[in-house]
Amino acid sequence: MKNYTPKEIVDALDKYIVGQDLAKRSVAVALRNRFRRNLLPDEIKDEVTPKNILMIGPTGVGKTEIARRIAKLIEAPFVKVEATKFTEVGYVGRDVESMIRDLLESAIRMVKQEKMQNVMMRAKELAEEKIVDYLINGRKSRRQKNPFEFLFNNPNDNNEVHDDDQQEVKLKREQLKEKIRSGELNDTIIEIEITDSAAPILEMYSNIGSEEMNINLQDMFSDILPKKKKYKKVSIGEAKKILESEEAQNLIDMDEVIDEAIKRAEQDGIIFIDEIDKIAASGYTNGPDVSREGVQRDILPIVEGSTVMTKYGPVKTDYILFIAAGAFNIAKVSDLIPELQGRFPVRVELKPLTKEDFVRILKEPKNALTKQYAALLKTEGVDVEYSDDAIDRIAEIAYLINQQSEDIGARRLHTVMEKLFEKLSFEAPEITGKKVIIDRSYIDEQLKDNLSKFDVNKYIL
Repeated sequence: MKNYTPKEIVDALDKYIVGQDLAKRSVAVALRNRFRRNLLPDEIKDEVTPKNILMIGPTGVGKTEIARRIAKLIEAPFVKVEATKFTEVGYVGRDVESMIRDLLESAIRMVKQEKMQNVMMRAKELAEEKIVDYLINGRKSRRQKNPFEFLFNNPNDNNEVHDDDQQEVKLKREQLKEKIRSGELNDTIIEIEITDSAAPILEMYSNIGSEEMNINLQDMFSDILPKKKKYKKVSIGEAKKILESEEAQNLIDMDEVIDEAIKRAEQDGIIFIDEIDKIAASGYTNGPDVSREGVQRDILPIVEGSTVMTKYGPVKTDYILFIAAGAFNIAKVSDLIPELQGRFPVRVELKPLTKEDFVRILKEPKNALTKQYAALLKTEGVDVEYSDDAIDRIAEIAYLINQQSEDIGARRLHTVMEKLFEKLSFEAPEITGKKVIIDRSYIDEQLKDNLSKFDVNKYIL
């Protein structure tokens, strides 16, 4: 786990998320406490459990983004689940334990990628050797002659191979490898042998029952059936990528990957449970409230700490950090069952976004929408510039539409920006080399149909 101070975590979140300082501080403290826990002696370490966080606030104010960004920042296994999907009758093949299985899969992908990076230099060497072999001895049609075969024809009529010949072949192989490295042969088409990941026999067994049953059937047949090989015609440039990935996977020890992934999921894993307010029962125990309360009771042991069986082995959930979020505009936090409430001791209320927040969202983040649209149009040779009053006007329109219709927070900016750039994006290929100034009058012209639906004047003092 990376060593970040709470202030460094908040500063990193500020690059992408505007406002919500209380939520950022709470998350930063929770992450720092996980780092501190790792430094404790074992007898105390086992007693320290993470303080789960409950984020309360309307949609589009940054709840999900905060959780996703911190997971990326500390390179921790992360999974987001919707609490409502567990309320379906029969769970539709998904049960609450699936969130732990998904978290472990995320951890395995992460660890595997790291291990593959460590052996990538060796994998590149092996891939180059294979490509040279394919160029010399690969499958070729009867009509097509191998253009590199003449390099390696043995001049001797007999089967003896002299040292000089071996040296010459070795030198020519190195020359060929150098051409492969430099990209000189990237467009040359060769036929390579790859592992066919598709297993048609498994299709007949899909959707026959629960998720865990399907997983076990797939594992059983993948162990019994041999790996199928198939030939594929690709350019050498593409073959390098395919073969490097295959060789890297062959070089890593999957048992070691799984062991490390389980440890990382248990100790550093983060699960974000969204829409938890939708499973809050309103005090009655009839109708859909029964299902909602049942889902809460199913989630409870996982949040409390239990052992979940997966196809890779048991995973303990005692030290996984759970971050729950919900609008709680209809239900209240007190509508959750008391046991579940007690498992989320850190409560953070996120504020609705104001017009000033929208202005900052359009200006400050590294991934601001204004920067994204300008970069997209730049690929077509169109330069986009925003006047001083343009961003203020976009923010004003998004805020007023939120006030008069459904408040969807910062997501409203996506709607406004998409409509604003619709015509320009359509015409961009025909106006290459042109400079477009986005100002207040341009915005009002492009959004006049939308603005006519809302009485903006009554909100302007």
